[in-house]
Amino acid sequence: MRKYWLLFAQSTTVALGVLFIIALFKPEILHWQREAPSLTIRQAAQTAGRTLAPVESFAPAAQKVIPAVVNVFTQQKISNPTHPALQDPIFRYFFGDRLDARPREVSNLGSGVIVSPNGYILTNQHVVEAADEIQVALANGKTVPARVVGADPETDLAVLKIDAVDLPAITFAEPDSLKVGDWVLAVGNPFGVGQTVTAGIVSALGRTHLGINTFENFIQTDAAINPGNSGGALVDSSGNLVGVNSAIYSRTGGSQGIGFAIPVSIARQVMEQIIKSGSVTRGWVGVEVQDLSPELAESFSLKSAEGALIAGVLKGGPADAGGVRPGDILLAVNGNRVSDSASLLNLIAALKPGANARLTVARKQQSMDLNIQVGRRPLQRTTEPAQEPELN
Repeated sequence: MRKYWLLFAQSTTVALGVLFIIALFKPEILHWQREAPSLTIRQAAQTAGRTLAPVESFAPAAQKVIPAVVNVFTQQKISNPTHPALQDPIFRYFFGDRLDARPREVSNLGSGVIVSPNGYILTNQHVVEAADEIQVALANGKTVPARVVGADPETDLAVLKIDAVDLPAITFAEPDSLKVGDWVLAVGNPFGVGQTVTAGIVSALGRTHLGINTFENFIQTDAAINPGNSGGALVDSSGNLVGVNSAIYSRTGGSQGIGFAIPVSIARQVMEQIIKSGSVTRGWVGVEVQDLSPELAESFSLKSAEGALIAGVLKGGPADAGGVRPGDILLAVNGNRVSDSASLLNLIAALKPGANARLTVARKQQSMDLNIQVGRRPLQRTTEPAQEPELN
């Protein structure tokens, strides 16, 4: 009996030793061991999309753009009002120098972009507004006088002309080629320190309701844009023009990482019209509109807040003659969907005066098409911009 007990003890000891060795070196063999929680990671395939190569330097793009960006300097004479006390000889003796009625000169600075080799330059309207003298400093250091070919206050764009040939003109990017997250460079003359290049990304597209211009469709970027950059170039990483720098969002007047540029699609359209005819012609139908809030959409029994509410119709205007009534919801223009009042303004402005247009409206929960003859939009001055953003 003792012999069998000794054999059992030895077998058990050997078995435990084997289990210890397996647990130490091959734990996966033991099925009774608790399984670790699994983690599944979705790995993108190599061909699933375009990958961005690391940017080593923006120098090639900057070298391509810098010769086509100019500095714009303006002078404006402002007359001081004649003070009644200046008529008093005694008062003039003591205070005449302080109340001098002679005109004073106010200078302004900005930037511009050469758009053609024969001397056309694109800039902001507020840079050259009411200027008595305009000087343009080229990248080679030469300074030449410039004249205003035409301006469009509603987009804050202007075209200048200098007497020069064989200038280094900028290359325009394809319209709507820009995407949020793309690298961009801002080139201009901030604070008058000289030509400067800053880099950033596109933060947003299609910014509206900023209170800067009548027609707004801004590119928002975090590339540093400061006073003096107005009218300068916003280019992609290949050095192609994607926008014209126009304004900054700032409490102090300096860059805080939010700048706005007019997209090249709008800038080119306005520029070509100004060069061709000296002004910009836009469509007009004579309506006053407002955005649809969710509450308004619910009150009109609409499924969504898309469209624009017709708040007023000019008597005798194109819309009035075509049957548009206050309270209508304008849903589309020639089949193009209206998302809000800003998109409606752009769609109407793009129409050719004298042409016929089809307006799709909702009235009493019914959709109908109205045909109108487009009129020509009267020239309107832009309203004073809000404190923020600021024109720079």
